[in-house]
Amino acid sequence: MALGVRNDAEYSGTKPVEKRHRINDVALAAWMSEHVEGFKGPLTVLQFKGGQSNPTYRLDTPTTSYVLRRKPFGPLLPSAHAVDREFKVIAALHKQGFPVARAYALCMDDAVIGAAFYIMSMEEGRVFWNPQLPNQSPDERRAIFTDKIETLAKLHSYDPDKIGLGDFGKPGNYFQRQVDRWTKQYRAAELEVIPEMDRLIDWLPKTLPQQERVSVVHGDYRLDNMIFHNDKPKVKAVLDWELSTLGDPMADFTYLLMQWVMPGLDGADLKALNIPTMEDAIAIYSKASGGVKVPDINWYFSYNLFRLAGIMQGIAKRIKDGTAASAKAAESAARTVPLAKASWSFAQKAGAS
Repeated sequence: MALGVRNDAEYSGTKPVEKRHRINDVALAAWMSEHVEGFKGPLTVLQFKGGQSNPTYRLDTPTTSYVLRRKPFGPLLPSAHAVDREFKVIAALHKQGFPVARAYALCMDDAVIGAAFYIMSMEEGRVFWNPQLPNQSPDERRAIFTDKIETLAKLHSYDPDKIGLGDFGKPGNYFQRQVDRWTKQYRAAELEVIPEMDRLIDWLPKTLPQQERVSVVHGDYRLDNMIFHNDKPKVKAVLDWELSTLGDPMADFTYLLMQWVMPGLDGADLKALNIPTMEDAIAIYSKASGGVKVPDINWYFSYNLFRLAGIMQGIAKRIKDGTAASAKAAESAARTVPLAKASWSFAQKAGAS
């Protein structure tokens, strides 16, 4: 979860596989020979620096590069790290021409490398960790933001039934299900009493907004979860579909809008940078979505921050259990309380008392 300004170099690229994340390269190569079309070894395995939820590897052969995402080793929270769902959604969206990696093969047999995993294409391009895009021209910044927003609108335009994802989630009461899910996940990982979380757990279910549309929602749609083409300001592949489901597209879009009130864009001179304002972003999305109206966003911001706090609490629990997948996990876990406080602040703006 990128909640502030990060250094691109610190999070980009690969590193040797950490000892705790090593996998059986020989067994993997043998499995890929049987299940991945066109695969020919030998295989070289590296680990990506970014990402802390599902460990992610770069697999190089003399002719082709692939990406492997697997579940973490060790005990996991219920329904977390569902790599089979990631595989299903990117396979369906790739067939529609949506910018995602090609899904090659899924392995649910833990015996191969110690955890379930899937293989997808390696998409080369640019990943931007700093939302102010300091190394881009003003025109490029505007174009990158615009394409990012229009790409989200494109995702929300698909009819799940027509693209083979009609059973990817339950069609109604999205926010009710999500609040319930993250309440349970938070309680399962709870390490201390956070009063704001207790208040939110009481208030959010009583104030759920009416759901107007159902679409595939990404669940973590943000700038550093996508790859841009090297030679043009267009999205090449949207990454990290772990939290995707069927739901209310307004959850996805308001999550994206939160970038404007978080460290990075909050307080930045958007006009000088030529980055769209939040109002501009709403207009771009509305136009690309055929005139969709965006409601008051305070409840949605509270909900999104509540969900993030639940996710961070899960990371904190994994640190305690020794299964967190990133050196940055402790940094993320420390954000649980500030996120809960920020969520309650927006809840109060939305009428909570």
